[in-house]
Amino acid sequence: MTDRELKLKSVEYRQKILRYIYHAKAGHTGGSLSCIDILNVLYNQVMNVSPENFDDPGRDRYVQSKGHSVEALYVVLADLGFFPEEDLLTLCRYQSPYIGHPTKKVRGMEQNTGGLGHGLAICSGNALAAKKDKLPLRVFTVLGDGEMAEGSNWEAMMLAAHYKLDNLCAILDYNKQQITGANADVIGLEPIRQKVEAFGWVVREVDGNDVCALADTLQCLPFEAGKPSFVIAHTVKGKGVSFMEGVLKWHHGVPSPEQYEQAMKELEEARQKLLEEVVEA
Repeated sequence: MTDRELKLKSVEYRQKILRYIYHAKAGHTGGSLSCIDILNVLYNQVMNVSPENFDDPGRDRYVQSKGHSVEALYVVLADLGFFPEEDLLTLCRYQSPYIGHPTKKVRGMEQNTGGLGHGLAICSGNALAAKKDKLPLRVFTVLGDGEMAEGSNWEAMMLAAHYKLDNLCAILDYNKQQITGANADVIGLEPIRQKVEAFGWVVREVDGNDVCALADTLQCLPFEAGKPSFVIAHTVKGKGVSFMEGVLKWHHGVPSPEQYEQAMKELEEARQKLLEEVVEA
């Protein structure tokens, strides 16, 4: 997939995230919009996983630790053909498997998540098992910055470094906000890079809403042989919609009809601009 195709895919994913959240009248809008570029690059450029090989023990693994932003993962999995996209019209409906956090009832989901601080521990176990079974797979997770206050993450980081899990990559969706306020006001993470490095991981920092920069960074895994890799992806909550960007209330806000129309208008303009650039090229 070319750089332009990746950029276009991110805009289209953002349109779908808003469409299904608006239809469901529920969802974590801000975080889904901030992490969608990461998922786009992972699934379309980096990972060896697809509907065709999902039952293959040698496939790459992805676990969404920040499970509340599941809408982003749903639209990517649907786009790849794990399930019909129209299924997402049942998002958050009675008896629908498409609930507000990942569940293995949905094809393409590796693990149930939602309790923050669980994803990295699960991934560390998967990566260790792969090493013992001599499987050449890689394990990925996206962490929310708010969940980094959970001690289980740091325990998992110690384990991963001890067992030299260079088949493991954790990506921090660092949008600097959580449900109750800015991270700096709730529980500050800084200096996050030095903290993670002190736990034995190799760290890279990148603009997490720049698909080209993300692709370049993630194509270099592992960053160092014998050490797990950690990506600090600097993102913007609500990225792509002007009135949502960096605004705390969109952590789990649902747009009004007028806001939805404005957001979709902005995204369609961004999509058309990219299409025109492709034609000109």
